[in-house]
Amino acid sequence: MSGYRVGRVSEDIRREITAVIRTLEDPRVSGRILTVVRVEVSSDLSFAKVYVSSVNGIDEAKQAVKGLESATGLIRREVGGRLRLRKTPELKFIADDSVEQGIEIFKKIENFGMRDENDED
Repeated sequence: MSGYRVGRVSEDIRREITAVIRTLEDPRVSGRILTVVRVEVSSDLSFAKVYVSSVNGIDEAKQAVKGLESATGLIRREVGGRLRLRKTPELKFIADDSVEQGIEIFKKIENFGMRDENDED
């Protein structure tokens, strides 16, 4: 039963962090297309790893992580207030390039499909 709670809390935290990121005014974060890919919460709900990705590449995600790390206190307070958890987990932001990889795979599949159509003609 505890695995279900951890999964539910991690999804709730992911959703709320995404909403808070949209309101941040840090130039390293605002104006960028960021995605919170996943949140891994420890079994006792005291720590959370937040994986952040950017459409424009890993370098932009790393810059955004620096901005998010400086706003960790604000983000943690907002998440704790919105979710009303007994103890809000400590947040650790990690740059991830999975969105960029997904876009590259999609482009390869799209190009492969176009090549097949040209071969049929």
